[in-house]
Amino acid sequence: MAQITVRYFAAAAEAAGVAEEQIDLGPEPSLDGLRAHLAERYGSEMARVLRAGSFLVDGTVRRDGAALLEASPVVDVLPPFAGG
Repeated sequence: MAQITVRYFAAAAEAAGVAEEQIDLGPEPSLDGLRAHLAERYGSEMARVLRAGSFLVDGTVRRDGAALLEASPVVDVLPPFAGG
């Protein structure tokens, strides 16, 4: 099982109600799996943030949602930012 540290910022933190948590997505975690888990768990506000926001995985922007995450990653959930 893969423990993922998820850190939330700005609107993502508001939607989750926490700044950080540990999530277990099973043996083959991916960003698509994390996105689905978070939208189901936290509802429409989180889904809105996830549609427009981005993910940093261990400090690197990741766009390939289907790619598997490395062991014990730290994933930052970032809302869209004004001006860029």
